[in-house]
Amino acid sequence: MKRMHFIYILFFVALGTMQAQVQFEAKLSKTRLGINERLRVDFEMNQDGDNFNPPDFQGFRVVGGPNQAISNSYINGKRSYSKTYSYFLSPQSRGKFTIGQATIDVDGQIYKTTPIQVEVTAAVDRPKDENNADYVASENVHLVAEISNVNPYLNEAITVVYKLYVSHDVSITSSWREIDTPKYADFWSQNIDNQGNFKIYEGKYQGQDYRYVILRTTVLYPQKTGELDIEPLTLDVPIDVQGNRRDIFGRRLMTRVNKTISAGNRTINVKPLPAAGRPDNFNGAVGTFQFDVTTNKTTLDAGEALELNVKVSGNGNIKLFNLPSVKLPNSLEMYEPERKENVRTGLSGMNGDISERYTIIPQFKGNYPIRPISFSYFNPQTERYTTLSSKEIVLNVENGPLTAEQTTEHEGNGTKKAVVLSKEQFKYIKLNANLKPVTHQPFFKSTLFWSLLGGPMLLIPLFIIAGKKRKKRMADFEGNKLRKAERLAKKYLVEAKKNMKDKATFYEALERALHNYLKAKLNIETSDMSKDRIAVYLAERNVSGVTIDQFKSLLQSCEFARYTPASTVTIQQDYNKAVETITTIDKQLQ
Repeated sequence: MKRMHFIYILFFVALGTMQAQVQFEAKLSKTRLGINERLRVDFEMNQDGDNFNPPDFQGFRVVGGPNQAISNSYINGKRSYSKTYSYFLSPQSRGKFTIGQATIDVDGQIYKTTPIQVEVTAAVDRPKDENNADYVASENVHLVAEISNVNPYLNEAITVVYKLYVSHDVSITSSWREIDTPKYADFWSQNIDNQGNFKIYEGKYQGQDYRYVILRTTVLYPQKTGELDIEPLTLDVPIDVQGNRRDIFGRRLMTRVNKTISAGNRTINVKPLPAAGRPDNFNGAVGTFQFDVTTNKTTLDAGEALELNVKVSGNGNIKLFNLPSVKLPNSLEMYEPERKENVRTGLSGMNGDISERYTIIPQFKGNYPIRPISFSYFNPQTERYTTLSSKEIVLNVENGPLTAEQTTEHEGNGTKKAVVLSKEQFKYIKLNANLKPVTHQPFFKSTLFWSLLGGPMLLIPLFIIAGKKRKKRMADFEGNKLRKAERLAKKYLVEAKKNMKDKATFYEALERALHNYLKAKLNIETSDMSKDRIAVYLAERNVSGVTIDQFKSLLQSCEFARYTPASTVTIQQDYNKAVETITTIDKQLQ
């Protein structure tokens, strides 16, 4: 019986512990929302706490909160407690964001919430609520994307004009902010900037009188056929709306609402260019164009340069196609063309001209025709292909050498006069080549091949041995300590030699060198040791008494030099004695 009572007691204690466990968690109204929607975040706890610290809400703007709510109730004698901090957030851009950890202090213990990921998508259609200022703002401010042609041909220009309509019942007194810029995938695009000068127009929106401004005009050239999406432009707009409160004169007070509005997603259907009647030389030009081929001269001498200019002008996708190529006789030397563009982008698309300038140099005397060059384009207004051709141009080269054919013709006519060519004509031919035979030995299975293949294998044992020695040397703590002391002794001897003109610095360095030498050789610390004790250590290592006396006198000289004058001769003698004494001790140490 007592055992059962004990089990009951343990059960109720465990139950009370579970009920007393602190719970602190973050709850979101949704984990996926449009950029024009609001997100509610609740930080809820089942026990009262202090020092609540919210996260920084990166990627969002706090438009409401923190609002605090407390619930404390008793049901069937059981207490239920809840405390909640609520925030209302507006996303600032599209993407994936994380609602970070919030912290709370409960009875001296810090509790944290679990981070939650949120995805912000493009603007979505929102349900209307006629009882708040947000609804009034949404019904009186509209962002519209007007498209000039929703069913264009491939590479035909279309214009997207973004207009912000504002009714006379609300007003916008501060600047808006762009939070989502369209990315025109599958389009060539260019914005026509109005340089921030927004002119206010009067117009109609859904049959009602509105004011509007043109925010942006974008020219698009579709690069694919089929249904293509134009992403929406999204703005954050502060709107002043008439509220229900009135001032002392009975006038209604204005309430400011930050509204996220979107132009909405638009779809256009791009038609392919017709295959019927397409010329063979068509290279993708769409619009209305003029074509011209000109030269700066038609009469010249061999070796003299002229310029051939191929030019296309008009309105269309003028930057998006290549000019027709130029083919010339072999006797005319032609260089790579220089491209020049003079194109402007307006509401109707690109207009202007592009040209390619060729430099041509004839090599021989004669007449050389440049055959007509053709250029084809598709006109979306007439829905037909048009081909333009240039006129034939004849180049008259008056003076210069003759070709082999021309020479034969002269001889056939009875003219026996030899044609003398310029020496420069064959200057690139080397008469005395001085050629030598080249013996090519294959690389595979050669000495170099086997050396490169086997060399690394032979180096592996050497690296292993060197690594073991280095590891052993690094593990020798005492040895490293002695080697360091020996290096210090040599270092201070060198330093002492450099400072022979400075008595104090010389003897200080000399004393350090002597002490570090003993530290390295005898493995003793000499800084706090007397000269007599050092003499005993040296005698135990079979160092002669004369050498020990010399060492002691050196230490004594270092001490006395701090208080007594010393000549340059004395300093040199002490240095030589130190070198001699250290050398002697090295020989006598066992």
